[in-house]
Amino acid sequence: MKNPLSFLSRFSAELLRRKVYPVIVAYAVIVWVLLQIGEVTFEPLGLPQWSMRALVVVAIIGFPVAALLAWMFDIAPSGIRRETPVETPAKDNAAPSVAVLPFADMSPDHDQAYFCEGVAEEILNALTQIEALKVVSRTSSFRYAQSGEDLQTIGRKLDASAILEGSVRKAGDNLRITAQLVDVANGFHLWSKTFDRKLEDVFAIQDEIATCIGESLLDTLVPVTTTACCDVTAYDFYLRGRHFLNRFRKVDLEFARQLFGQSIERDPDFAAAWAGYADSYSLAVMYADTRPEYREMARQASERALELDPTSAEAHASAGLAHLVREDFEDAERELRRSIELNPAHYEAYYYFARTRFHQGDMNAAADLFAKAAEVNPDDYQSRLLRVQILRGEGEFEQAKKEAQAAVEVVERQLEWHPDDVRALHLGAGSLILLGQTARADRWLKRALEIDPHDPIVLYNLACNYATMSKVEEALDFLEQAVLNGAVSLDWMTNDKDLLPLHGHPRYEALLARASH
Repeated sequence: MKNPLSFLSRFSAELLRRKVYPVIVAYAVIVWVLLQIGEVTFEPLGLPQWSMRALVVVAIIGFPVAALLAWMFDIAPSGIRRETPVETPAKDNAAPSVAVLPFADMSPDHDQAYFCEGVAEEILNALTQIEALKVVSRTSSFRYAQSGEDLQTIGRKLDASAILEGSVRKAGDNLRITAQLVDVANGFHLWSKTFDRKLEDVFAIQDEIATCIGESLLDTLVPVTTTACCDVTAYDFYLRGRHFLNRFRKVDLEFARQLFGQSIERDPDFAAAWAGYADSYSLAVMYADTRPEYREMARQASERALELDPTSAEAHASAGLAHLVREDFEDAERELRRSIELNPAHYEAYYYFARTRFHQGDMNAAADLFAKAAEVNPDDYQSRLLRVQILRGEGEFEQAKKEAQAAVEVVERQLEWHPDDVRALHLGAGSLILLGQTARADRWLKRALEIDPHDPIVLYNLACNYATMSKVEEALDFLEQAVLNGAVSLDWMTNDKDLLPLHGHPRYEALLARASH
């Protein structure tokens, strides 16, 4: 349905560009002054009574004439010239695109960053429901938080035609959200609004913002919804859980699990919280703790998410990950394929699919899927670095070096905004080693160890990197600590060619035997 307000908005903007509004205001002021003068002077001057009426009629007739002349001619101190339409480049058939930046935290204690990011992410995810609209990925747009660059520059870098930015002020149950959609081409506002509501209205606000963005960019009303949650406290717990889950550290996975659990207690029908709850168990099994009950909890939680929302790509990806850590590879691939069918731009589905193939030793397919994950999310470093690892292990050194350079650039951008990202440090070090930058790689590894010296994920990847540098004893020390502090996947460890220099060593064989039990 075409939106008449969009036409009125464009017409109003053209009136402003042609300076019609200033001319109308100036005309009204002049007419008012003339009428005041006429009222005071016409009678003393002995002018007939109809003179005043004639002046009023002339003023009324002159109004449309002045407006028409203002539309047709540019009246300026330098003279009068014929107004011409603005020449605009012919638009191609490409769909309009939008980037959503993290909303600024304007709360009194500045402790709501997770909530601000969550609001922006929900709006971003909702916009992906609009097929005619291209949406820049979360990772790509969110790294420009507090970058200091103007919106037009950011928009050009992201290849977006519009940018949404905003702010959130949360104080108790009171909520103020300000959002504005900016045209990258000219920097003008396409739409803006401030919402002063209660916290419980956050879902309706998100829906309205997402719908208005689609309406502004497509001239079509496309109602969209952001979240199926009905309890704002459950939603708050969910957002906190996502914040910790994305950090990929053992302690953060534990925090995420607790927060998702609290979300589910508040709203037992919140499918996204069940999917996050499942992921917190699955990732713990993958990286830190292989206890059987964790695998079972991941399976049950992911199944509950699917029961609540069988059309959710996130729920199917969560189920795929739960099957992966149970080594049910066929079921994992079925769920991950379904996730991709539902949302071809869902990065996690490709990433977990690649890991599934890696666990099975199918390196060519794993490399291709990691490449697809990087294509879907160009600013993700994990898929790029793991693909480089595979290429190196398969002996494709030239291609590996070429891609390693590009991957390191992505990592550097990530570390610029998140210098404490230990995963970026220890995974990125592997590509630095391949490029011959061993001293820098060693600094990154030591920095990762300083940040989290007991995390099994950190320790395992330190072992891999030192093995590739032929520091066998140091690699074995870290590998033993990784097993001691958590869990190491036997499938991954067996297929990980970074560890080839350790094969045959008695300490390594002992660790393999321990991992197999």
